[in-house]
Amino acid sequence: STQNFVLFSQKMIRSTTKPFRIAKASVASRFSTAPAPKSNTKYFKIYRWDPEQQGQKPYISTYPVNLDECGPMVLDALLKIKSEQDPSLTFRRSCREGICGSCAMNINGTNTLACLCFIDKNDEPAKINPLPHMYVVKDLVTDLSNFYDQYKSIKPWLQTRTEGSHDLEHGEFLQTKEDRKKLDGMYECILCACCSTSCPSYWWNADKYLGPAVLMQAYRWIEDSRDEMTKERLEELDDSFKLYRCHTIMNCTNTCPKGLNPGKAIAQIKKKIAAAH
Repeated sequence: STQNFVLFSQKMIRSTTKPFRIAKASVASRFSTAPAPKSNTKYFKIYRWDPEQQGQKPYISTYPVNLDECGPMVLDALLKIKSEQDPSLTFRRSCREGICGSCAMNINGTNTLACLCFIDKNDEPAKINPLPHMYVVKDLVTDLSNFYDQYKSIKPWLQTRTEGSHDLEHGEFLQTKEDRKKLDGMYECILCACCSTSCPSYWWNADKYLGPAVLMQAYRWIEDSRDEMTKERLEELDDSFKLYRCHTIMNCTNTCPKGLNPGKAIAQIKKKIAAAH
């Protein structure tokens, strides 16, 4: 009987101490001093201006965005802000793939495409402005009328001396692989205007200087072996303002979101004109 009493006592001790251990752990977890998870909020400071608001001056609006619920690109944040916080926020966008050039803007001091620009993960607020030294239509939308007029002025299409010499009845525009390769690094330009609006010469002489984007496109047609008006194209560009306002600062090449080199194209135009003289 003594042996049975000892065994019974040991069972009672085990059964009574177990709940105390569980309770102890529960209390420890309830009063834990572990830090709460950090909020993953990023602030965006965005240029705002609405010409329809009488007397309104440009100002900066700040918007918080939870990056855990947002895509990785600046364009994702802008769409989220417009959808959830401020539907009046205005900006251009279309393809979301760096093809159309619509969402060109100045992000943290650099001209780029919002759809190709990753959101910085640092604690600093993102600063978003329209393309610099351009007339603002509203918020982040700039007036590109002059830019497109300049592009039109270079006649960006194949020209032949005999009209109709190349059509469905007279044959194709043939080109060797080597000649085609010369166009690489120029035909990819999407005319987003990031390079031109980063150029100080274009800031001060946008009415006369064609700017790096348009000049690179001009060289794209000058270098095309199928075009028959090379001499006339060079003569049209041989102007102290249209071409020679370029001082090779190379802001254009540094800022191009497609990794192109407008500065090199402009230098090649100058070399061809010099050789023609």
